[in-house]
Amino acid sequence: MKKLAIVPAYNEEKNIEGVIRGIQKEAPDHDILVINDGSKDRTSEIVRKFESVKIVDLPMNLGIGGAVQTGFIYCWEKGYDICIQVDGDGQHKPSEIKKIEEPIINGEADMVIGSRFLGSSTYKTTFFRRMGIKIFYLANRLFLREKIKDSTSGFRAYNRKAVEILRRYYPDDYPEPEAIFILKKKGLRIKEVGVEMEERKGGRSSITFFRAIYYMVKVSIGIAIHILRKEEFYGG
Repeated sequence: MKKLAIVPAYNEEKNIEGVIRGIQKEAPDHDILVINDGSKDRTSEIVRKFESVKIVDLPMNLGIGGAVQTGFIYCWEKGYDICIQVDGDGQHKPSEIKKIEEPIINGEADMVIGSRFLGSSTYKTTFFRRMGIKIFYLANRLFLREKIKDSTSGFRAYNRKAVEILRRYYPDDYPEPEAIFILKKKGLRIKEVGVEMEERKGGRSSITFFRAIYYMVKVSIGIAIHILRKEEFYGG
């Protein structure tokens, strides 16, 4: 079974080496693909020191959606059976990769979300992020009949069925909550498992107060559009 870890990274020179070494140690059976999303720092230079790690240098910053979709296209075209999404900022613990991919391997789900809010996790986040997560939880309950507590988590595992859809239809900006609706529209199975996550190791988060407000409004509109669209829009 071919496995790929996709690592989107933007200006992560302080974190990317640790992320790569962590994946190599905890999930040595996974190939690694770093999507360098137009970084202005030494991210690309650091990644290229690892001979076994593949890298795609995007000519400009496409945002998390464009970077991850690039990874999905690579995953699909290279014939990988499982794709793991791991952020380049060090918050996703490579030791939890096996946990999120297990339901995929066992045929229990098409996409698995690593949740910060299930089990005994003590992860803390900002007030506005918590509010956004709560809104998306209620939307999932209302429209999808799904109890997904961490719609914004980017720590995820996918099988080929999910990758085939998301390589073609993946939101550009803040894509995680919308991707849930896209896959559910196609009847795919989604599972959430509790994981431990770290705080950002270095660098700065792109989520500010105003971006958090923008995020909630934009994603809410995107979700409404997906609810109204016919399933045929996403292909047969």
